[in-house]
Amino acid sequence: MGNFTLRSLPIDGLLLIETRKYGDDRGFFMEMYNEESFRELGLALKFVQDNRSRSRKGTLRGLHFQKKHPQGKLVCVTGGEVFDVAVDLRGSSKTFGRWFGVNLTGGRGTLFYIPPGFAHGFYVLSDIADFMYKCTDFYRPDDEGGLLWDDPAVGIEWPVDDASSLVMAEKDKSYPVLRDCFHYE
Repeated sequence: MGNFTLRSLPIDGLLLIETRKYGDDRGFFMEMYNEESFRELGLALKFVQDNRSRSRKGTLRGLHFQKKHPQGKLVCVTGGEVFDVAVDLRGSSKTFGRWFGVNLTGGRGTLFYIPPGFAHGFYVLSDIADFMYKCTDFYRPDDEGGLLWDDPAVGIEWPVDDASSLVMAEKDKSYPVLRDCFHYE
């Protein structure tokens, strides 16, 4: 039995990857990435950058993307819980403008793979969340774009009780809606 299992999702290219967890009275161990194992699953991915963020409850980060240098992302939560979202920005895709969201919880071992061509963001459900992700291309600040988090045309069902209490960067509040947003050809 391998250490990873794949689950396809309703939007082509998005994947949930479950890691095998080994535990005893000391705690647990999980392999979070193994190039050879991923390749055996048909995922020949090259990662060039790892990122980590810590956010407090009520923080919404996103929806971000890189325009000319799109990044694939392998994301996981190492502590806490987030609602993680990807929006298809691939103009030729039959699922253009559709979104998928999943709760990711630290210690559970679920990885979410988001291929290039998607906007990505997350909302923090726990008091604190530690979020880590591997990227297939480098982050370039001058290439950054974003999609408005609450665009009604996209209709993301964020688990937010009171939008006025969201903790967000100013730029995330002012991104364009999908019809005015960059999309990939």
